Amino acid sequence: MKKLILFILLISPFFVNAQTFRVNIDPSLGESKELDGRLLLLLSKNNKAEPRFQVSDGAESQLVFGMDINGWQPGTSQLIDVQAYGYPLERLKDVPAGDYYVQVLLHKYETFHLKTGQTVKLPMDRGEGQHWNMAPGNIYSAPVKIYFDPAVSNELTLNISKVIPPIEAPKDTKYIKHIKIQSKLLTEFWGRPMYLGANILIPAGFDEHPNVKYPLAIFHGHFPADLEGFSTTPPDPNLKPDTSARFHITGYNRIVQQEAYDFYKQWTGPAFPRVLAIEIQHANPYYDDSYAVNSANLGPYGDAITYELIPEIEKQFRGIGKGWARFMYGGSTGGWEVLAAQVFYPNEYNGCYAACPDPVDFHHYMTINLYGDKNAYFLSSDFKQTPRPEERDYLGHVGSTMKEVNQSELAIGTRSRSGGQFDIWEAVFSPMDKDGYPKRIYDKNTGAIDTSVAAYWREHFDLTHIIQRDWPKIGNSLKGKIHIYVGDMDTYYLNNAVYTAEDMLKKLNNPNCNCEVDYGDRAEHCWNGDHTQPNYISRLRYHQMFIKKWAAEIKTRAPKGADLKSWRY
Repeated sequence: MKKLILFILLISPFFVNAQTFRVNIDPSLGESKELDGRLLLLLSKNNKAEPRFQVSDGAESQLVFGMDINGWQPGTSQLIDVQAYGYPLERLKDVPAGDYYVQVLLHKYETFHLKTGQTVKLPMDRGEGQHWNMAPGNIYSAPVKIYFDPAVSNELTLNISKVIPPIEAPKDTKYIKHIKIQSKLLTEFWGRPMYLGANILIPAGFDEHPNVKYPLAIFHGHFPADLEGFSTTPPDPNLKPDTSARFHITGYNRIVQQEAYDFYKQWTGPAFPRVLAIEIQHANPYYDDSYAVNSANLGPYGDAITYELIPEIEKQFRGIGKGWARFMYGGSTGGWEVLAAQVFYPNEYNGCYAACPDPVDFHHYMTINLYGDKNAYFLSSDFKQTPRPEERDYLGHVGSTMKEVNQSELAIGTRSRSGGQFDIWEAVFSPMDKDGYPKRIYDKNTGAIDTSVAAYWREHFDLTHIIQRDWPKIGNSLKGKIHIYVGDMDTYYLNNAVYTAEDMLKKLNNPNCNCEVDYGDRAEHCWNGDHTQPNYISRLRYHQMFIKKWAAEIKTRAPKGADLKSWRY
């Protein structure tokens, strides 16, 4: 009888008019323990994809509404009412009456007993790189079509009956290897086993030259499930051309495959420097990577990567194991990380190539001056409420605002738990609040900036300020090692902070910085210094670009007696 009632609810226009949603978990899933997490209700006006895959920052975004779940007991239900907080519409009651495809998903949290003494509930990464809509173990309902009317007081029942399956670990090949270690430092901080990993590209001739030790090329960026951009096979001749919405190119998938094959031919060719190239996996309970620094909220990831993971890689794969023989490169998140790691560990790395880095000066936190503005969402005015832009194209056309993107994050997760960009900056840069979660840099609802948190950010993570402040101590170790590249129409306004950083770097003396800063004319995110190619090509060439660049200049910074020849066979 219960199944019949549910069937009627889902097919009858009269019964599916709903002001509230009653959510049950199907007993077939075997969820026998109480659950914590974020319950997300998703509605879409189309069925191009499941609603869980249609939430974005752009104009095409569909609807998401969320509520925190603490201790969901087996056999009980949850009610999502019209006050549920959402995006792009703020409340469920604001949704216009009409036809929708609806789906519900529980993003599961687990409990962490931190070294600091606090207890927090967070979504542990499960191999997907912190994507709530793809995280293994999350449970969800099949999409159904409904007629929704917030003015009608009926209740619609949704049944969670599906679970996202585990992700299969990538397999080693001749050239690509994988490593995973348990970090003692991170395990101690988080109160449970925590791991670091890496995808490793082995140089050609590795087995044939057993006595050679190699430099380490470290590529920082978002979570890499496996090493991409390298293929030993030519492009698939039967590949159906796709269309890249970002680059307005048909057949971009074939370009990607061709570039990967071309890199393989370079990597194994006679003139390419022989190095170990690695991509680090450091996804965590807040984001798809840690920003590679020590943080009050994420723990000592900087130390764990530098003093635990990297030495283990060098030990297993015959790295030289010295700071002069390690260098870093990356873009966007990776661009900030390589600059930060070079600044915080000046003698452990010998060069950073930072493309389109996240804000390196918080006077320009995208379009916010954290030290001068009062509100993160709107320009200061007695009478107007002009929204601050968050994203633009290379012509300056705005695609989203600061308030909209932060509203999206708040709908997906409270207490900096959305896995979104602003929440991870907050988690990395902020002090820990008394409840164990990151202290807000600004009120997520109103945008009001907390000046005390901004002051903390400045002293701990404003890279422009820190370089200038600490130059008398670190200058001799940093000179010549800093390279920054950004487009002057960066999608996220990241060029503005680079201008300020460049002005500072030029003034450094005793010693002079001897740094490189370069700009791409009308280039959007994420320009990386190649004036000869468009972004859609150069973004596929990080390894081959920067490995060759570093190998050409290392002789100017290598210590006396350093081995610069054996790995150039």
